[in-house]
Amino acid sequence: MSGEFFRLGLIAALCMLLIAAAITDLRSRIISNRLNIAIAALAPLWWLANGLDPWPGMAIQLLLGAIVFALFAGLFALGMMGGGDVKLLGALALWFSVQTTLSLLMLMAILGGVVTLLTVVHHRVRKKPGQPEIPYGVAISLATLWLIGERYLNQFA
Repeated sequence: MSGEFFRLGLIAALCMLLIAAAITDLRSRIISNRLNIAIAALAPLWWLANGLDPWPGMAIQLLLGAIVFALFAGLFALGMMGGGDVKLLGALALWFSVQTTLSLLMLMAILGGVVTLLTVVHHRVRKKPGQPEIPYGVAISLATLWLIGERYLNQFA
């Protein structure tokens, strides 16, 4: 029971950090490094709480985080994504399996389209000059919260 309580506490902490990331990204278009570091730093505790072996389990998680970070850093270099979003995705990849991470990326893309559409409409209605900055951290956070809800909180999933 103690291990389950600890895992639930880690998931709750992750959810709070994701909500904070979404709110700060929505307000200021910035996801702080502190939030991303906290998410990444909690991942090894998650691994230990779930009995992940150092080899190959933890090594795969580190590799997955590095791959996701590198792929999205390329999008950052092309001006298609913010740096905070890239770091958030890399940190989140440390928490999930390859399959769940792929699901996260697919759901993030769909929700990102919705967030983009709403942001553009809001920008145009307010008649603001220039191109709007898309708070993609909102889509990343919502997609992750959705998956957490399905995987860890929905007993019928």
